[in-house]
Amino acid sequence: MAGAEICYEFGHAEQVTMPRVQPLFDQFVRTDAVGLALPGSGETWHRFEVLARWASLDLSVGRLSEGHADALAILSEAGMSPVDDRASYGVWAARSRRGDTSATRVAGGWRLSGSKEFCSGTGVLDRALVTAETSEGYRLFDIAVEENVVAAVKDSWPAVGMADSVSSTLEFSGPIIPETRAVGPANFYTERSGFWFGASGVAACWYGGAVGLVNDLITSLPAEPSPHVLADLGLAAASLEAMRDVLKSTAGAIDASASDNVERARYRALVTRQVVRDAAMEVLSRVASAGGARPLCHDRAQSRRAADLFVYLSQHHGGSDAAELGRVAKETRPWN
Repeated sequence: MAGAEICYEFGHAEQVTMPRVQPLFDQFVRTDAVGLALPGSGETWHRFEVLARWASLDLSVGRLSEGHADALAILSEAGMSPVDDRASYGVWAARSRRGDTSATRVAGGWRLSGSKEFCSGTGVLDRALVTAETSEGYRLFDIAVEENVVAAVKDSWPAVGMADSVSSTLEFSGPIIPETRAVGPANFYTERSGFWFGASGVAACWYGGAVGLVNDLITSLPAEPSPHVLADLGLAAASLEAMRDVLKSTAGAIDASASDNVERARYRALVTRQVVRDAAMEVLSRVASAGGARPLCHDRAQSRRAADLFVYLSQHHGGSDAAELGRVAKETRPWN
């Protein structure tokens, strides 16, 4: 799948033949993930294309693929390598409303404890980068899932949309994590420019999910659609192009200034995510209007795509991110 220019043909439903995400995700880890361009390498757009392509096949696969790719980029930014080049990785960094994961410095390294919500890839991943509160600040650790995850909270992921991402609440303990698997210094995870490069990579997956929806819509249309259906399709296509253009622009900006200051990288990622989120919501609306109830009720793949995309887009922090954009715009007028 690597190497081809992303286009509207890559997400047909018949390509998604696996009932579970593991085989497709394993395929990504073995193929496109190997040697995938890092953000700022001069090939960031190709990176976004690859993530979008897998997301167009299945958004749960796209979510896991983005997490694996992001974890490898984070390790590289910290000057580290994966424990095992064959291992699949995720990034578990959600801050829970009811407590959080913590780590205590002990002889030989760190003791991890507590729980964390939204751990995508439960039962699928080999390793994960996990954030934890410590007395020194917010730290990131490279853990072996089999060793340091002691339980998955039952029924903690009852979702319909993104169900196959298996984003359960997990409980942590197990053996001491050696100091060599502490990733970066305190607060490294959130204070690096790469945090915002990764945030734009998530938007590339949203775009891929929208592409998959439009591809399936086109496949389902009669030879001579009504003008109203064609109008909906045209507006959906315009939204795809808007997403594609802003992602390409963002990729170019990342490559032009990979060591960009965090504030500028943050602003650019907030703009990208806002534009892509709004355009993807428009695609959801237009695809539903053009196709009607039949594909969303009778086509399992298309109904799953729609539910998955709606849930994945809810990862966007809506009003708070828009308010932050407004603050920066008021203070800096970055377009001048």
